Amino acid sequence: MRQFIPSWLRVPIVFFAIAFFAEYMIDSGDKPAFIEYPLLSLFLVLVLLILIATEGIVSSMDNVLYQSLDEEAKARYDAQRTRTPKFIKWIQNTYKKLLGAKPIEEEHEIILDHNYDGIKELDNSLPPWWIYSFYISIAFAAVYLLKYHVFNGYSQYDELAQEYAEAKIAIEEYKKTAKDLVDFNTVELLTEASDLSNGKKIFDTNCVACHKIDGGGGIGPNLTDEYWVLGGGIKNVFKTVSEGGRDGKGMIAWKQNLKPSEIAQVASYVLTFQGTTPAEPKDPEGELWIPEGSKTENTETSLTEEISTETDSTTVN
Repeated sequence: MRQFIPSWLRVPIVFFAIAFFAEYMIDSGDKPAFIEYPLLSLFLVLVLLILIATEGIVSSMDNVLYQSLDEEAKARYDAQRTRTPKFIKWIQNTYKKLLGAKPIEEEHEIILDHNYDGIKELDNSLPPWWIYSFYISIAFAAVYLLKYHVFNGYSQYDELAQEYAEAKIAIEEYKKTAKDLVDFNTVELLTEASDLSNGKKIFDTNCVACHKIDGGGGIGPNLTDEYWVLGGGIKNVFKTVSEGGRDGKGMIAWKQNLKPSEIAQVASYVLTFQGTTPAEPKDPEGELWIPEGSKTENTETSLTEEISTETDSTTVN
């Protein structure tokens, strides 16, 4: 096969095959491997030079051996080189059969009695490959019709719904590891020791100047009571740390200095001060914060207490 593929074609084919294999095997992220790893570029250049040198050496040896042959051997060698391989012959014959064209010597059999200024018309039949393709398309259309329009096979809408479901699962899995995607709407209270430890470090570095080490409050409000200026709970505390306090006064917005995951950690740590007793607590500021889940319970408890009081009073009277 070597004599049927010229060297100027063999060298690029082998070189790009090696380059593609290297690119496929080496994980280089978004960049091409030969850019991410300069040594790979050097390796590919060496491979190209070796291929060119190999072709030159083989051609030179082939020429030297050819010149050393006698006339009879040269004739046999030339006949061998010009002989078409069986595989190539099979491809050529198959192509001719699929083309279905008449040889030039037989065109007189299909010539029509039309003559346009010396231009004659041939009555060629449709190529077999075209006829076979047409029959295959008819069979495919019949199968498609039965599967998707009669028996309601797996359609593009089903495929789209499946892709949506898979994408949703992939997004949820990604969010588990991509903590910096958290925001005011998706943040949740962190309870892991590592998260609270990181939150404490951030608080000790940035927050003690205004809230004191025990959260009792100084310039900033007391973090240990149930009163909050901008609302309590993990979502409101996260938003306050991220966006800052009231306009013109209060805490700065820390979103420029802290990552979302770090804001979630320090907000979760701040909520651990709830119910503790600081050394010098500041007076409450803001409004009493009642979590959403406890409003109904508190109301029911108050009503029960009022009914009990009225009952006791009636009994005494």
